Amino acid sequence: MGKKGGKSKGKVSLGLRSSSVKTASKHPADRVMNQLKAFRAGKKVVVTIANPNKAETNKPFIRVNGKDWFKPESNLQGNN
Repeated sequence: MGKKGGKSKGKVSLGLRSSSVKTASKHPADRVMNQLKAFRAGKKVVVTIANPNKAETNKPFIRVNGKDWFKPESNLQGNN
């Protein structure tokens, strides 16, 4: 009688190389700058911020739409 099929015993990764090496070298401010660039290019951006409502202890961070977080460039120039 033949052997039943099952999981392959072939090449198995040792898990030594992590894909997070690329992101570990970036500065946290780079993410915000990339989000701002995307917002100015007309992309849909979602920003993660600290929750202003301290009563919601189960939600320390919330996601906010970029339209609500980033000010349009017209508001930043010439409002003096």
